[in-house]
Amino acid sequence: MRMATLALLAALAPAALAQPGSNGDAVIIQATRFPEDTRRLPARVTVLDTEDIERSAARTLPELLSAQAGLAMRDYFGNNAAGAAVDLRGFGITGAQNTLVLVDGRRLSDFDLSGVQWAAIPLAAIERIEILRGTGAVLYGDGATAGVVNIITRSPLMQGRRAETLGRMASYGTAEGQLYGSLAGEAFGINASVYAYDADGYRRNNRNQQENLAMNMRWGPGESYVDLRFGSDHQDMRLPGARAVQPSIGLNEYVTDPRGAQTPNDWSERDGNRAGATLVYFAGSAEFKLDLDWRDKAQRSYFDQQGPVARDDRLEWSSIGPRVRLPLQLGGVRHRLIVGADSNAWRYDSRRADRQQNLARPVNRVRVNQDAQAIYLQDGVELSPSSLLTLGWREEQVKYRAGDAFDPASPGYPGFGSQAPAVQATQRQHAWELGLRQALSPAWAWFARAGRSYRFVNAEEIYESDAAFNAQFQILRPQHARTHEAGAEWRVQAASMRGSLFQADITDEIHLDPFSAGIGNTNLPPSRRRGLEIESWWQVAKALRLSAAYGYTDARFRGGVLPGNVSFGTNVDISGRRVPLVPEHKLNLGLAWDLGERMLLSAALTAVSEQRMDNDEPNTLGAKIPAYALLDLKLARDFGWGRLALAVNNLLDEAYYTYAVRSNFTPDRYNVYPLPGRSLSFTAEFRID
Repeated sequence: MRMATLALLAALAPAALAQPGSNGDAVIIQATRFPEDTRRLPARVTVLDTEDIERSAARTLPELLSAQAGLAMRDYFGNNAAGAAVDLRGFGITGAQNTLVLVDGRRLSDFDLSGVQWAAIPLAAIERIEILRGTGAVLYGDGATAGVVNIITRSPLMQGRRAETLGRMASYGTAEGQLYGSLAGEAFGINASVYAYDADGYRRNNRNQQENLAMNMRWGPGESYVDLRFGSDHQDMRLPGARAVQPSIGLNEYVTDPRGAQTPNDWSERDGNRAGATLVYFAGSAEFKLDLDWRDKAQRSYFDQQGPVARDDRLEWSSIGPRVRLPLQLGGVRHRLIVGADSNAWRYDSRRADRQQNLARPVNRVRVNQDAQAIYLQDGVELSPSSLLTLGWREEQVKYRAGDAFDPASPGYPGFGSQAPAVQATQRQHAWELGLRQALSPAWAWFARAGRSYRFVNAEEIYESDAAFNAQFQILRPQHARTHEAGAEWRVQAASMRGSLFQADITDEIHLDPFSAGIGNTNLPPSRRRGLEIESWWQVAKALRLSAAYGYTDARFRGGVLPGNVSFGTNVDISGRRVPLVPEHKLNLGLAWDLGERMLLSAALTAVSEQRMDNDEPNTLGAKIPAYALLDLKLARDFGWGRLALAVNNLLDEAYYTYAVRSNFTPDRYNVYPLPGRSLSFTAEFRID
């Protein structure tokens, strides 16, 4: 309650002290699939621009996102966001599957559980970030239950002739660098970047190496244009595992050796490639867009203490997305109608054995195909100059084909195993949205919205075991949710405040259930997320800017039982229990102080309340992930030729972790993943225009 009070006071301070005035220029976003002014949307929208990114002491994109209301970050190692995930509005371990992440409007979230490759998008390559809370299912479909995060990279036509180089040295043997160049005229532009990262990491056996290449081109003699995009990335990551804690036997590796490695031989390696094209064409007042995209990923991994187990997983995605926006006037009422279709094809191929050298003849080879087709329409109705109504509907069908080839003659055969019978299935879902935005004055507006969203099961959630531990494909029921939200916004030239209340009721939530022996992935009993989100900033003076963000999230199961197991009990009632990995409170405070001589001091405080551990759906484990508070500072000096910056992250050297998991077998045992203490970094940027 103290955190909530502080946040409310910080948010209300600008409204009490600032003088009314202009509400500023329009903020145009791309996450709506056509450019749209945020003041026309019945939703909470946050836009982070280049200045916000440069002010922040965040080292990675998930760290930057976690400073926003309603967004939590889960990290395993604290090494360039490898394995990190963001969770919007309290979905816990499945946050990555319920928050849709886009790059330039193209889906980055994958058809597996490996998560977004955040390190493939360094902060220096980003122009702005658009966060849409609780909306996006009509326009994008699967996986947008909590909302959409759209990352906009630098436009080839924005910067003319330019060359940049960036270098960063930091604690734990960290070295990072990027080269960027652009060449643009009125009708043609091209830019390219090369990025590399190398760090030993906070933990032993935690080295991380990352390389990225990207190139964008745009040609357009007028309003119409063609975009071409290409990129590749490579990551080589060592995996230290967890630190075990079991009070009943006096075991606490988190205290005695937090930087140790439980799995000194584990590793993963990943290669990705992408290509895409967008055609934008204007025919009178109608605007037509066509997206063509392709992406592949090859991920190799080895887990020494789990069998051992070696895997070679391949994933390929292709997509076609035509759409048109038509301005209409019917009965004296203006409409902006969007009509579109999406066709997505996923191809998953996983080879599994005991050692890498045996993957040429794997014990199991799992293939899963998903083909999805959808049509959607969304209408923006201008009821009056100050009243905007949004109506939307989407229909989507997916077809699954899955097969498993089992070879007991493989040199990697461990002496047990089975083949999952092949399956085919077709599923259908729909999404809808109804929203109203009402401007009360140039500074004030309120909105209300309701909608339905859905999520289909992905490739790695399909392949599990039955109660007898025989391999099988489990085509789970689609997850769906009903969301209601209302909020208000106040914006003047020197300050802004936004807040909203939301409730989402989720049915058939798709989730890994290791708590229940022999079940694997399952549809959970119904749950509910309720919350309050407040964001505010205040330009106190020309040289001083303050910001505050507070999120309250109450995530609970509405009813139902879990089968459980012998160790923890069977038929466990989880009605009213809290969803694991969801902090109830999160507070962010920020300061940006211009010290003169083009020198800026930035400070950011993140405070997160305690939360239940993964696998603790019954809420019976006596321990929780403790609350923590992190303070980051950054001092930057601009020059005509570039910029120098010194940053200190976790200034108070807080001992903390954001992920812990309860044991499936021992009642009081759990594993934690310690994150780095205090770290320093020095960054130098050079520019030639």
